[in-house]
Amino acid sequence: MNATLYQQIQQFYDASSGLWEEIWGEHMHHGYYGADGTEKKERRQAQIDLIEEVLQWAQVDQAENILDVGCGIGGSSLYLAGKFGAKATGITLSPVQATRAKQRAAEFGLSSRTNFQVADALNTPFADNSFDLIWSLESGEHMPDKIKFLQECYRVLKPGGKMIIVTWCHRPLDTPLTLEEQNHLQEIYRVYCLPYVISLPQYEEIARQLPLHDLRTADWSTAVAPFWNVVIDSAFNFKAIWGLLNSGWTTIQGAFSLGLMQRGYESGLIRFGLLCGKK
Repeated sequence: MNATLYQQIQQFYDASSGLWEEIWGEHMHHGYYGADGTEKKERRQAQIDLIEEVLQWAQVDQAENILDVGCGIGGSSLYLAGKFGAKATGITLSPVQATRAKQRAAEFGLSSRTNFQVADALNTPFADNSFDLIWSLESGEHMPDKIKFLQECYRVLKPGGKMIIVTWCHRPLDTPLTLEEQNHLQEIYRVYCLPYVISLPQYEEIARQLPLHDLRTADWSTAVAPFWNVVIDSAFNFKAIWGLLNSGWTTIQGAFSLGLMQRGYESGLIRFGLLCGKK
């Protein structure tokens, strides 16, 4: 199952990353629009603001050796390496993304302090206790085993180091998911190559078993939900449509399914969860 899923994820990002960068830039994640989601700002600035707000929330003001799990084309890795003067390693399932991240590192003069490679986040090639900051910004939703994902992040984290997981979740299971909600999630899974998502309280329970210390969680759904409206508004100009037509069916399907996420936030089914803690 993992091999098929990984191939789907690789193909999805191999096909779509170039178009995303051309239309929306190097950061392949939500933006931050203020705690109440009402701040008006340029989309790329909102994405940078999300990185800064996450760092502030997690109380991270320095790092020496960073692992970016699900690095895309190196948006966060390069930003964090530059901000902290740190070494940064990024892993992705997409060879296209890894190659482009290396190119961008060279453009920024950061090749000597960064490394990008294709690797399985559930079975990384790194030694125990290698990194003082684990950064995973919107990759947890792709992981076919959430427990093993957090265990592997914990394994390569240095004692005293900090882990930050920011990921798509579904609502807490105070009441069971309805059939309509389950069907909505299945459509999101199909379009965006996700095995499943879990609730933030479920992530917290996994983290407590590791065990992570000084554990904190937060739900920022309101702060990031406007991002999908911005993406939808910008997706259907001539340049974007022409790019979609040339990038293949999976990318086209993803673009025309942006409303799934928008409606998921509106109904409260989709949540944007943050978790951080120390080893």
